[in-house]
Amino acid sequence: MRMIKLLTTPLLLALVALTGCARSGLVPPSLAPRTAEAIDPRLPVERALVERPVSNTVRARLSDLIGAARTGEAAFRAALGPAERAAAAAGPARSESWISAQEALSALQAARTPTPRALSAIDALAGETIAATGGIAAADRAAIDEAASEVGVIDRQQSATIKSLAARLGS
Repeated sequence: MRMIKLLTTPLLLALVALTGCARSGLVPPSLAPRTAEAIDPRLPVERALVERPVSNTVRARLSDLIGAARTGEAAFRAALGPAERAAAAAGPARSESWISAQEALSALQAARTPTPRALSAIDALAGETIAATGGIAAADRAAIDEAASEVGVIDRQQSATIKSLAARLGS
């Protein structure tokens, strides 16, 4: 009896293993590369699937934000002359003329406030558009990028000017 039990266990395992080799009517999937796998995901999309002009909402919002940045640039330019004159006339640190130059520099920084605010709002516009509509059209994205570039130039120039004046004052 023990001998039969010893023989039946390997025989039973062999039968189970052989059933795994039996061919079913299903065709196994191919391991060949699929067509979609040939597309490099790092490559840019050559053209938008749906091409349409910039939406009126995005165009109006960008126009307002660029206008705010330009208004800020005008205020910055108006405050720049007094700040440069005060920085040129500034005496040693903590003197009356130095404090006056610091106040003029603070007024210059306050005058540029609309520019970084507009730049921030332009950057947020893409996210807001995606959240509102579930996506963003290529034309809208391009208009946002162009506006961000334009306002970014103004912002970098203003920042460099303030940094230069602050360096002259030793602050």
